[in-house]
Amino acid sequence: MRALMLPFAAMALWATPAFASLSEVSAHLTAAKTMTADFVQTAAGGSVARGTVTLARPGRVRFEYDPSVPMLVVANGRTLTMIDYEVAQVSSWPIRGTPLAVLLDPTISLNGFAKILGPDEGGLPGFVTVQARDRKHPEYGVLTLYFARDGQAPGGLTLSAWRALDAQGTMTQVQLSRVQYNVAVSKAKFTYRDPRARGRAPGKG
Repeated sequence: MRALMLPFAAMALWATPAFASLSEVSAHLTAAKTMTADFVQTAAGGSVARGTVTLARPGRVRFEYDPSVPMLVVANGRTLTMIDYEVAQVSSWPIRGTPLAVLLDPTISLNGFAKILGPDEGGLPGFVTVQARDRKHPEYGVLTLYFARDGQAPGGLTLSAWRALDAQGTMTQVQLSRVQYNVAVSKAKFTYRDPRARGRAPGKG
Protein backbone atom coordinates (compact mmCIF):
# COMPACT_ATOMS: atom_id res chain seq x y z
CA MET A 1 0.00 0.00 0.00
CA ARG A 2 1.25 3.39 -0.98
CA ALA A 3 1.10 7.17 -0.57
CA LEU A 4 -0.93 9.96 -2.10
CA MET A 5 -1.45 13.69 -1.70
CA LEU A 6 -4.90 14.53 -0.40
CA PRO A 7 -6.94 15.85 -3.37
CA PHE A 8 -8.89 18.07 -0.98
CA ALA A 9 -5.77 19.67 0.52
CA ALA A 10 -6.11 22.72 -1.72
CA MET A 11 -9.67 23.46 -0.63
CA ALA A 12 -8.59 23.01 2.99
CA LEU A 13 -6.35 26.05 2.71
CA TRP A 14 -9.34 28.29 3.36
CA ALA A 15 -11.34 25.88 5.51
CA THR A 16 -11.82 26.60 9.19
CA PRO A 17 -10.27 24.14 11.67
CA ALA A 18 -12.49 21.34 12.97
CA PHE A 19 -11.96 20.36 16.57
CA ALA A 20 -13.02 17.21 18.42
CA SER A 21 -11.95 15.16 21.39
CA LEU A 22 -10.72 11.59 21.31
CA SER A 23 -13.91 10.58 23.12
CA GLU A 24 -15.94 11.89 20.16
CA VAL A 25 -13.80 9.92 17.73
CA SER A 26 -14.15 6.80 19.90
CA ALA A 27 -17.93 7.32 19.96
CA HIS A 28 -17.95 7.43 16.17
CA LEU A 29 -15.86 4.26 15.84
CA THR A 30 -18.08 2.45 18.34
CA ALA A 31 -21.30 3.52 16.62
CA ALA A 32 -20.07 2.77 13.10
CA LYS A 33 -20.58 -1.00 13.09
CA THR A 34 -20.27 -1.26 9.30
CA MET A 35 -19.12 1.04 6.52
CA THR A 36 -19.08 0.88 2.73
CA ALA A 37 -17.42 3.41 0.42
CA ASP A 38 -15.65 3.97 -2.85
CA PHE A 39 -11.93 4.64 -2.49
CA VAL A 40 -9.08 6.16 -4.45
CA GLN A 41 -5.51 5.12 -3.64
CA THR A 42 -2.59 6.93 -5.26
CA ALA A 43 1.01 5.75 -5.17
CA ALA A 44 3.96 8.00 -4.45
CA GLY A 45 4.94 7.60 -8.10
CA GLY A 46 1.57 8.92 -9.22
CA SER A 47 -0.27 5.73 -10.17
CA VAL A 48 -3.90 5.58 -9.06
CA ALA A 49 -6.01 2.58 -8.00
CA ARG A 50 -9.75 2.69 -7.36
CA GLY A 51 -12.23 0.31 -5.84
CA THR A 52 -14.71 -0.27 -3.04
CA VAL A 53 -14.12 -0.87 0.66
CA THR A 54 -16.41 -2.74 3.04
CA LEU A 55 -15.73 -2.65 6.77
CA ALA A 56 -17.44 -4.52 9.61
CA ARG A 57 -16.19 -4.17 13.14
CA PRO A 58 -14.74 -6.08 14.83
CA GLY A 59 -11.85 -6.96 12.60
CA ARG A 60 -13.26 -7.31 9.09
CA VAL A 61 -12.52 -5.28 5.97
CA ARG A 62 -12.41 -5.87 2.22
CA PHE A 63 -10.64 -3.68 -0.32
CA GLU A 64 -11.84 -4.76 -3.73
CA TYR A 65 -9.99 -3.06 -6.56
CA ASP A 66 -11.30 -2.37 -10.04
CA PRO A 67 -10.83 -5.33 -12.42
CA SER A 68 -7.71 -3.72 -13.91
CA VAL A 69 -5.92 -4.33 -10.58
CA PRO A 70 -5.66 -8.10 -9.89
CA MET A 71 -5.41 -7.65 -6.14
CA LEU A 72 -7.61 -8.06 -3.09
CA VAL A 73 -7.08 -7.12 0.58
CA VAL A 74 -9.27 -8.87 3.19
CA ALA A 75 -9.35 -9.05 6.98
CA ASN A 76 -11.42 -11.87 8.47
CA GLY A 77 -11.46 -10.77 12.11
CA ARG A 78 -7.99 -12.01 13.00
CA THR A 79 -5.74 -11.69 9.97
CA LEU A 80 -5.22 -9.10 7.25
CA THR A 81 -4.44 -10.81 3.95
CA MET A 82 -3.22 -9.37 0.65
CA ILE A 83 -3.88 -11.54 -2.40
CA ASP A 84 -2.05 -10.81 -5.66
CA TYR A 85 -3.85 -12.80 -8.34
CA GLU A 86 -1.38 -11.85 -11.04
CA VAL A 87 1.44 -13.83 -9.42
CA ALA A 88 -0.71 -16.13 -7.22
CA GLN A 89 0.82 -14.78 -4.02
CA VAL A 90 -0.86 -14.53 -0.61
CA SER A 91 0.63 -12.54 2.30
CA SER A 92 -0.92 -12.28 5.78
CA TRP A 93 -0.37 -10.31 9.00
CA PRO A 94 -2.13 -10.23 12.38
CA ILE A 95 -4.55 -7.29 12.36
CA ARG A 96 -2.98 -5.86 15.51
CA GLY A 97 0.35 -5.71 13.69
CA THR A 98 -0.98 -3.37 11.00
CA PRO A 99 -1.76 0.37 11.03
CA LEU A 100 -5.43 -0.43 10.28
CA ALA A 101 -5.87 -2.02 13.71
CA VAL A 102 -7.23 1.20 15.16
CA LEU A 103 -10.10 1.09 12.64
CA LEU A 104 -10.78 -2.63 12.92
CA ASP A 105 -10.15 -3.57 16.56
CA PRO A 106 -12.72 -2.08 18.99
CA THR A 107 -10.70 -3.24 22.01
CA ILE A 108 -7.99 -0.65 21.24
CA SER A 109 -8.40 2.46 23.38
CA LEU A 110 -7.48 5.73 21.70
CA ASN A 111 -6.40 7.21 25.03
CA GLY A 112 -2.63 7.02 25.23
CA PHE A 113 -2.57 5.51 21.75
CA ALA A 114 -3.76 8.43 19.62
CA LYS A 115 -3.95 12.21 19.62
CA ILE A 116 -5.77 14.98 17.81
CA LEU A 117 -3.40 16.91 15.54
CA GLY A 118 -3.70 20.67 15.30
CA PRO A 119 -2.76 22.57 12.13
CA ASP A 120 0.76 23.20 13.49
CA GLU A 121 1.25 19.42 13.94
CA GLY A 122 0.12 18.40 10.48
CA GLY A 123 -3.62 18.43 11.07
CA LEU A 124 -5.61 19.27 7.96
CA PRO A 125 -7.71 22.43 8.36
CA GLY A 126 -11.41 21.71 8.09
CA PHE A 127 -11.00 18.11 9.23
CA VAL A 128 -10.61 16.36 12.56
CA THR A 129 -7.16 14.78 12.21
CA VAL A 130 -6.27 11.86 14.49
CA GLN A 131 -2.85 10.20 14.58
CA ALA A 132 -2.60 6.75 16.14
CA ARG A 133 0.54 4.79 16.92
CA ASP A 134 1.61 2.13 19.41
CA ARG A 135 4.80 3.52 20.93
CA LYS A 136 5.64 0.10 22.38
CA HIS A 137 5.48 -1.40 18.90
CA PRO A 138 6.78 1.10 16.32
CA GLU A 139 6.83 -1.74 13.81
CA TYR A 140 3.02 -1.53 13.70
CA GLY A 141 3.29 1.79 11.89
CA VAL A 142 1.30 5.02 12.12
CA LEU A 143 -2.28 5.68 11.03
CA THR A 144 -3.57 9.21 10.48
CA LEU A 145 -7.35 9.54 10.12
CA TYR A 146 -9.22 12.50 8.62
CA PHE A 147 -12.82 13.00 9.74
CA ALA A 148 -15.33 15.57 8.50
CA ARG A 149 -18.21 16.86 10.60
CA ASP A 150 -21.50 15.27 9.54
CA GLY A 151 -24.58 15.45 11.71
CA GLN A 152 -26.12 12.47 9.91
CA ALA A 153 -23.15 10.14 10.49
CA PRO A 154 -22.48 8.06 13.64
CA GLY A 155 -21.12 10.26 16.40
CA GLY A 156 -21.40 13.31 14.14
CA LEU A 157 -18.25 12.41 12.20
CA THR A 158 -17.61 10.75 8.86
CA LEU A 159 -14.30 9.23 7.77
CA SER A 160 -12.98 11.07 4.69
CA ALA A 161 -9.48 9.64 4.32
CA TRP A 162 -6.59 7.99 6.07
CA ARG A 163 -2.84 7.77 5.70
CA ALA A 164 -0.92 4.68 6.81
CA LEU A 165 2.83 4.60 7.35
CA ASP A 166 4.30 1.13 7.80
CA ALA A 167 7.52 0.07 9.48
CA GLN A 168 9.38 0.15 6.16
CA GLY A 169 8.51 3.82 5.67
CA THR A 170 5.99 3.12 2.93
CA MET A 171 3.04 5.47 3.06
CA THR A 172 -0.45 4.72 1.80
CA GLN A 173 -3.24 7.21 1.68
CA VAL A 174 -6.84 6.45 0.82
CA GLN A 175 -9.60 8.93 0.09
CA LEU A 176 -13.24 7.85 0.52
CA SER A 177 -16.45 8.90 -1.20
CA ARG A 178 -20.08 7.72 -1.16
CA VAL A 179 -19.61 6.60 2.46
CA GLN A 180 -22.50 4.69 4.05
CA TYR A 181 -22.69 3.50 7.65
CA ASN A 182 -24.46 0.64 9.40
CA VAL A 183 -25.70 -1.08 6.27
CA ALA A 184 -26.18 -4.85 6.11
CA VAL A 185 -22.96 -6.65 5.18
CA SER A 186 -22.62 -10.38 4.50
CA LYS A 187 -19.83 -12.29 6.27
CA ALA A 188 -19.06 -13.84 2.89
CA LYS A 189 -17.58 -10.48 1.90
CA PHE A 190 -14.58 -11.25 4.08
CA THR A 191 -13.52 -14.46 2.37
CA TYR A 192 -11.39 -14.83 -0.74
CA ARG A 193 -10.48 -17.29 -3.46
CA ASP A 194 -6.97 -18.61 -2.89
CA PRO A 195 -5.09 -18.47 -6.22
CA ARG A 196 -2.67 -21.15 -4.97
CA ALA A 197 -5.44 -23.75 -4.65
CA ARG A 198 -5.52 -26.28 -7.46
CA GLY A 199 -8.61 -26.59 -9.53
CA ARG A 200 -9.87 -23.10 -8.76
CA ALA A 201 -10.43 -20.61 -11.51
CA PRO A 202 -8.62 -17.29 -11.09
CA GLY A 203 -10.67 -14.45 -9.65
CA LYS A 204 -11.11 -12.42 -6.51
CA GLY A 205 -13.88 -14.61 -5.15
